[in-house]
Amino acid sequence: MKNILSVSQLNDNIKTFLEEAFGVLWVEGEVSNLRRPQSGHVYFTLKDDKSQIRAVYFRPFGARTVRFDLEDGMNILCRARLSAYVPRGEYQLIVESVEPQGVGALQKAFEQLKARLAAEGLFDVARKRRLPFLPKRVGVITSPSGAVIRDILNISRRRFPSVDILIAPSRVQGASAAEEIIAALSRLQTAGGIDVIIIARGGGSPEDLAPFNDEALARAVSRCTIPVVSAVGHETDFTICDFVADLRAPTPSAAAELVFPERDELIAGVDLLAERLNAAQRRWLAARRARLDTLQARFKDPRRYLQDFSLRVDELHEKLSRAWAQKTVTIRNRLEKLKIGLSGHNPQKRSREMTLLLAGLGKDLLAGWLRTAQDHRARLQKNAALLSSLNPLAVLSRGFSITRRLPDGTLVRTADQLTTDSQISIQLARGGIEARVEKLQTE
Repeated sequence: MKNILSVSQLNDNIKTFLEEAFGVLWVEGEVSNLRRPQSGHVYFTLKDDKSQIRAVYFRPFGARTVRFDLEDGMNILCRARLSAYVPRGEYQLIVESVEPQGVGALQKAFEQLKARLAAEGLFDVARKRRLPFLPKRVGVITSPSGAVIRDILNISRRRFPSVDILIAPSRVQGASAAEEIIAALSRLQTAGGIDVIIIARGGGSPEDLAPFNDEALARAVSRCTIPVVSAVGHETDFTICDFVADLRAPTPSAAAELVFPERDELIAGVDLLAERLNAAQRRWLAARRARLDTLQARFKDPRRYLQDFSLRVDELHEKLSRAWAQKTVTIRNRLEKLKIGLSGHNPQKRSREMTLLLAGLGKDLLAGWLRTAQDHRARLQKNAALLSSLNPLAVLSRGFSITRRLPDGTLVRTADQLTTDSQISIQLARGGIEARVEKLQTE
């Protein structure tokens, strides 16, 4: 009980053990359960008829190492490292490069790349350039030890020996051949004075011609500033390099006949110089590769930590997507409930109710107003009748009169208020009279 490990410590130890014990592996199998998240990494299961293992191909941080599109059911050969994903305690393959297995897989990869590049216009006739009529310097990319270079040199010696030939030695078969051809193409463009470049190799199986179906090589040929002649395989062989090049020759010998005008002599010693250059390059690459292997053995590759974090990021991204989808459903349900609740408080419904209420109140107000007006009219008529009965003018209309003493206008109620010869005014129902008193009757 003294050496107790946590789950994380145990998984860390397993990860370290697997990576140190197995190192780089070559594993063959069938692709299944292929997925490509937004991170650009590729997750799949590699299986055979008895077993399976998880695998991940991280988005490359540099040159493309998968030269075709992975699909479910495809047989592949993987260069990979065995590792473990600590958070889940699962071991898996970290794939570094992939090659298709079988002629059918190679043909499928070929058709996929051909269709994609054709859609981009890399095969258009309009972009292809004419070969120079009389080249002064010709670049040749091929193996320095094969029969192809000898055929080209023999033909150039016979047809036009004064033309300079610059050979860029390169492997024309194997996993690194495409990269070497691209590098040779770049060197020829920077060399200067080259009028045309020939890329050549002899015939072979589809696997042997696979480097010439490389996407990176096709794009390098399309970007080349010098006209390129592709002479790969026999007359019936076709590669992606043939379609992209400015001219396709059925064989390397035919390419030499198309490029070199007819002459009798050829520059001697090119094969030896090419071999020495190739040997020096191989020694230089071997020394650098040994130095790199030594440094890699001393230092752990920091990309492994980045790969672990990438796995964790992908896992968190999937969890976040699921949580967001569930939250969206919850919010949508809540909105539906609020919508149902708000429908009972719809202002249109309330407005209709208030309209009906106001219409009823309007009718009641009008009826009340009419009753009040009728009551006031009756009271007015009653008061008018009363006022009419009390109107002194109404009394005068019955034969009475109003007498005032002049000149002060004092109302005369009794005869004692007047004297003989007093001036008076008498108001009648219609008009009036001014008179002088001649006689008084006090009784």
